[in-house]
Amino acid sequence: MANALYSSLLQKLEQHTATIGIIGLGYVGLPLAIEFAKAGFPVTGFDLDPVKVKNVNAGKGYIKHIPSSAVQELSSRKCCKATSDFDLLAKVDCIIICVPTPLTKQREPDMSYIVGTAEQISTRLRKGQLVVLESTTYPGTTREILMPPLEKASKLKGGKDFFVAFSPEREDPGNKNFSTGTIPKVVGGLTKQCLKLAQTMYDAVITQTVPVSSPDAAEATKLLENIFRCVNIALVNELKVVFDRMDINVWEVINAAKSKPFGFMPFYPGPGLGGHCIPIDPFYLTWRAREFEIPTRFIELAGEVNTCMPEYVIERLMHALNEDKKSLKGSKILLMGLAYKKDVDDVRESPSFRLIELLHRHGAKVEYHDPFVAETHKMRKYNYSMKSVSLTAAKLKSVDAVLISTDHTDVDYKLIGQHAKLVIDTRNTMSGIGKTKARVVQA
Repeated sequence: MANALYSSLLQKLEQHTATIGIIGLGYVGLPLAIEFAKAGFPVTGFDLDPVKVKNVNAGKGYIKHIPSSAVQELSSRKCCKATSDFDLLAKVDCIIICVPTPLTKQREPDMSYIVGTAEQISTRLRKGQLVVLESTTYPGTTREILMPPLEKASKLKGGKDFFVAFSPEREDPGNKNFSTGTIPKVVGGLTKQCLKLAQTMYDAVITQTVPVSSPDAAEATKLLENIFRCVNIALVNELKVVFDRMDINVWEVINAAKSKPFGFMPFYPGPGLGGHCIPIDPFYLTWRAREFEIPTRFIELAGEVNTCMPEYVIERLMHALNEDKKSLKGSKILLMGLAYKKDVDDVRESPSFRLIELLHRHGAKVEYHDPFVAETHKMRKYNYSMKSVSLTAAKLKSVDAVLISTDHTDVDYKLIGQHAKLVIDTRNTMSGIGKTKARVVQA
């Protein structure tokens, strides 16, 4: 029976007739749905947000770096749709889970979205389906968190009656060199048949799949990738503080060091970590490692350094204002950028919100400008009611300092340099615009 289920689904995947169900139509799920639709697969997108469902079905884009034309193409296909009706999960052949995995206030893994999704699937699960988890998480999640509710409610056996795999998302919003279809995909299956099915599915839409021995190895791969970045960013952030005391420009040092053609990879400092991966993933492994009584001092130290960067930036701002005989309390601060990285509208875990929190705590009056984020919305931790202000000479003259948190390309930095009194630059943005009237302080 198991071989018959496997053979049937494999044939459907090879012929591109298998129905793909994607749970979560955000930064990961939506581009994935578009790729499967382009390859000719019938696609059903599932999301609890009625606005996303409505926009997909109407062909309207709602994520800055994903063209509306791509969403229009998705909605124009009669076999592709979005829905909030999870009963339709029973009708799809493959279920791909793309839901958030944030941290709790205690900086422990929040598995509630995966658990909730597993419960939704479990009552509709049928024999022969493939379930793939893409959400970033700690090693063991697929086996210990996802599978038990699926097996308990359905009375089916994973790897035998239905197939299970883990394949970590590797989205990089705004990256013009790599997209969903061109970034290699790591895949780990519960069994060899599970791996083969998952590989066949992704091979249809991704240029290269990278098989590993288990879901656990695939889960660990994603953590390694982002812990590597986290640790190296922490290193340059710490060096930034050290070199500043020595009156050495860390950006100049990095640019000189990267001229070495081997043995060095440049990483750059900033106001703190943002996005859905680097600020979160390392804590997943440190949490998991405690079960095995293994200390992760290196990772935890990196997290500590990066987490303290917003405080360092505010300290630099306070000292700079002090030189102008001003207090941060009562000062007008214009924050440049809410998004966590340049040229995207993604504000998840953005250090800009921590900066706003600290500025308010010190009594500053804060406004922001971001060409990609027109207004703030309620988030897990923050709930500011703010709208992006226009960047004009009059506005720049009216504030006591401009704080550059995100270095969007579509911003007139020459205007800032010409009319601002003080600029706190966390991204080395002002160094490329030539002589300025503003006093520029790197932070």
